[in-house]
Amino acid sequence: MVNETTINPHGLKIIAASYLQGVDLSRIDEAWEIVTRVHKGSRHFSGELYVIHLLEVASTLASMHLDLDTILAGMLHGVLKEGASGKEDGVSVDYLVEKFGKDVASIVEGSTRITRVQYNSKLASQAENLRKMLLAMASDIRVLLVKLIDRLLDMFLLDMVDREQQLDIARETMDVYAPLASRLGIDWLKRELEDHSFKFLYPEEHYELSHKLESSLDERQKYVDEVINILYEKLAQSGIKPLRIIGRPKHLYSIYKKLIAQNIPLERVYDKVAFRIVVGTVNECYESLGTIHADWSPVPGRIKDFISVPKANNYQSMHTTVVGPRDHFIEIQIRTEEMDRVAQEGVAAHWAYKEGQKINKNDAKLFRELKKLVASLQEVEDPREFLDSVIGELYDPEVYALTPTGEVKEFPLGSCPIDFAYSIHTEVGDRCVGAKINGRQVPLKYQLQTGDIVEIITSPTQIPRRGWLDLVKTSRARTRIRAWLRREEKEKALKLGREICEREIRKYDTSLKKIIKSGHIRLILKQLRCNSLDDLLAKVGSGAITVQNLIKGLQPAELRREQESQTSDLPPEELAHLMVSQQASESEQGKSGIKIDGIDGMLVKISQCCQPLPGDPIVGFITMGRGVSIHKADCINLLSSDPKRWIDVSWSGIIEKNYKVGIHISAENQRGIFAEISGAISSDNANIVDISAHTTATDRAEMTISLEVGHLEHLHTLMQHLRQLPAVIAVRRL
Repeated sequence: MVNETTINPHGLKIIAASYLQGVDLSRIDEAWEIVTRVHKGSRHFSGELYVIHLLEVASTLASMHLDLDTILAGMLHGVLKEGASGKEDGVSVDYLVEKFGKDVASIVEGSTRITRVQYNSKLASQAENLRKMLLAMASDIRVLLVKLIDRLLDMFLLDMVDREQQLDIARETMDVYAPLASRLGIDWLKRELEDHSFKFLYPEEHYELSHKLESSLDERQKYVDEVINILYEKLAQSGIKPLRIIGRPKHLYSIYKKLIAQNIPLERVYDKVAFRIVVGTVNECYESLGTIHADWSPVPGRIKDFISVPKANNYQSMHTTVVGPRDHFIEIQIRTEEMDRVAQEGVAAHWAYKEGQKINKNDAKLFRELKKLVASLQEVEDPREFLDSVIGELYDPEVYALTPTGEVKEFPLGSCPIDFAYSIHTEVGDRCVGAKINGRQVPLKYQLQTGDIVEIITSPTQIPRRGWLDLVKTSRARTRIRAWLRREEKEKALKLGREICEREIRKYDTSLKKIIKSGHIRLILKQLRCNSLDDLLAKVGSGAITVQNLIKGLQPAELRREQESQTSDLPPEELAHLMVSQQASESEQGKSGIKIDGIDGMLVKISQCCQPLPGDPIVGFITMGRGVSIHKADCINLLSSDPKRWIDVSWSGIIEKNYKVGIHISAENQRGIFAEISGAISSDNANIVDISAHTTATDRAEMTISLEVGHLEHLHTLMQHLRQLPAVIAVRRL
């Protein structure tokens, strides 16, 4: 059995010494001493010693030829007090600064999960940890490198945890960490993270696909060898001598995505193998492409030139799909040695933090884009909307359009000029009225194509429209449009609320200014449960506070005293009954927003079988010992009950309360549909309580969602907005 005394960083130092010449590696021993002291006896969730996991993280970072500070941070990333490991005897950030410098300390702090703050939900906790990592990443990309390698090594051991934890970690890895690895251009890491996530998210599909591919391995290898020999021969005839030609199987998840997207069996996926031709010069890349197309017919629309127009992550290569031997489709990538190195290693290919090396312009551009991504996400406060925005921003780009100055912008398929405008600047997006594509004016609904040169046309009088949400595909554009609409709606509500309040106040020969000056406003805010005057005005303007409730709060003190004096003339029995009934109706009925005709002080409960909302016709049912249960007038359970126990009830105005209701949504099963639906719900100020979903044999997504809304009109508005989403087929209330 392995024990901590037999583990040491000797192997790590050998890897580091192979490329870090002239660097003091004794700092590795100092870091190891701290790690073994802080984590003595600690276990990773897999059951292995935690120090082994940390040593593997550091060794993997070293194998990527990263700088010593990154390696040290990888080893130390669990040693902070109350950090990820919950160690009370951990070290402080100041101690790490003193021992290893500011860079190491900041990377360790940035890659440490938030554990000291208790959030009200797992969703909020996940959002804040991700927000913290992205903020740290924006100041030092090495934070993300440490987190990615840490997550990869966790994925290797995910068999050791329960199913629920497997699903949580795998989903986060697939949605967030794999796309982030792609953003950094580290192709091997993206593939590993996706394939491991695929294994746990879809275990049956993973097992079936891997076994089918395994059974055809010999046949596939023969085909690969045949194609490589033909390629060498064809290129030699054209005077091109490749440095190497590689045929590798596509990773499982990419094949699975093709099966789902095209709804075809595995036997019809011909390009299960990708061929890579590495040549000496850029000219030879284009010459090789011409040679291949001369003998094998290219598939229209599948030729992509990422050499002249590199991806945002600095990836460069020529891609083509051709009809190869025996009419099989094969994908071929052609690139130079340097392009191949960048394609595999991403930012680590020429790491900006290596001794004496300046950051190159391509890496600088990549870091700027990541910082813009982080800056845009900081404006999103709601945890669910934040997570959806992160996932939406980390799409796999399929369209590459250019600005008039030649800057490349990446977008998901189906993006429109509005997406392009918001990718430049929020102000440009808000004022966008049209676009010129390749010199020709197009409408805003035009779908961008790779190679388009886009010039945005703006107007100072233009404002965002709600209908734009049906056109845009990027999370960045959707977030900006929703933010503007919320601000506009709030301003309208404030203006209308102020007008209503001033009108009602004038009835008492006073004004809003006088009420504020007298201090009575504090009592009004407390009574109507508002945080500020603006909050009160907005709620009045939006209808969340009715005019009747407002009048009650606005009544001058002398008028209330007059009403109180009138009640004092009542007989003691009637006065006592009135006081009890008022208290009961305020404490019980007021909470539910229900008025019971002829009865005061009864306990009121909203029935969960039909979940009535303010605005629905309702009937009360007198239960045995549990007060009055409120049902929709057409509730099946109510109609089958004893009518003698029915009682007339009504809604007593819109109460500041959320009511549960269920809806069912049928939609096309396409990428990002869950993010679109949850985003639409969030933008309409409704809360998702629970959600269950499945896909059908016809590739539809069927969702049952439990929501919290304010009233019937709120639900109707929300359902209408959901129906306007392009992928949504039907929405109905349960």
